[in-house]
Amino acid sequence: MQTYHPSFRSLFSTNMGYRSNERILVFSDLIRSNETISEADRDRRIRLHATARELADFAAQQYGNASFADFPATPASGAEPPLALWAAVFGDDIIEQLETTGLMGPLLEKSIDPVGLERARTIVAAGKEAVANIIIALSNNSTSHTNFRKLACHAGARFASLPHFDPEMFGSSMTVDWHALAARTNRLVEAVNRAEWVYVECPNGTVMHICKKGRHAEGDDGLLTADGTFGNLPAGEAYLAPLEGESHGTMVIEWGPTAKLQSPLTLTIADGKVVRIEGNDPLRQRLETKFAENPNCRNLAELGIGTNDKASRPDNVLEAEKILGTIHLALGDNTGFGGTVAAPFHEDYVFYQPTLTLVMPDGSQEIIIDNGQLQL
Repeated sequence: MQTYHPSFRSLFSTNMGYRSNERILVFSDLIRSNETISEADRDRRIRLHATARELADFAAQQYGNASFADFPATPASGAEPPLALWAAVFGDDIIEQLETTGLMGPLLEKSIDPVGLERARTIVAAGKEAVANIIIALSNNSTSHTNFRKLACHAGARFASLPHFDPEMFGSSMTVDWHALAARTNRLVEAVNRAEWVYVECPNGTVMHICKKGRHAEGDDGLLTADGTFGNLPAGEAYLAPLEGESHGTMVIEWGPTAKLQSPLTLTIADGKVVRIEGNDPLRQRLETKFAENPNCRNLAELGIGTNDKASRPDNVLEAEKILGTIHLALGDNTGFGGTVAAPFHEDYVFYQPTLTLVMPDGSQEIIIDNGQLQL
């Protein structure tokens, strides 16, 4: 673990921009007894939990005001974490106010209405001095697309999300030149924001027409130094929430979050949501279960484009979606980055060797990725 300490230091100084006397919280999750996972993934998650604790210890030794929290893993990425983690981040006073006003339950259930959410934002903002300044989310399931994360950032916290992380990444994709990555990502964001539609075609049969009208692409460059900023680490992508109800096409999924599928799944997208699944991989049953639980899980939630030249491994979606020249498409929740669909689910799927064409308002076209090669 000692060999990761230079990357730990870079995480706090370069990525998070640590300032004197700030409060740091690192959290992770535990494998639930009812989870069915491979031995390889079990090993990774045990190492992930141990590394999270080591990172918190490192922060405490180096900076003084750091703590660690853990909890049983949530059912899926996008599900709200338990109340105990909320309390660790926001403090008891804020949690008490959210409970006495009847807001805590709807927040945890992701059923809160806009009026209630605004009341929660007001409470959190008023008590922001108690909220952790730097949050490092090393849980296996992502908390990125949650009320928990959005309210923490509203209070000014800088939030780094590392779902499905493998500690070995501290020696690979986390060693990228962050400032060069930021410049590359910014060029890509500027190009995408000139378009109204994005056309994606991949050798595996994926063909997607993605509507960007009225939506703004953002960059995840790993430099989370301004109050209220949020992003994935390892970073390196341009991303947007497609306009709901408009995108259409075919997604051929070959890779899940942590492994290649036994056989590809073909998802048909119409009116911005999944309308049909073909194929026999076990992922099909899991998706169909999610769709039955909540139809919003069918939503085409995200288009992302990778920009990290030190990212390479396809078997871990956190790093795979950052690989320079790849694209990823997500299903489920997109409320955290400009969309309007809330769901207790958000899952990304990576596509290789894409050709990505921008369609401008006047109908002109520009290829910005050609068979996996960035053209900018």
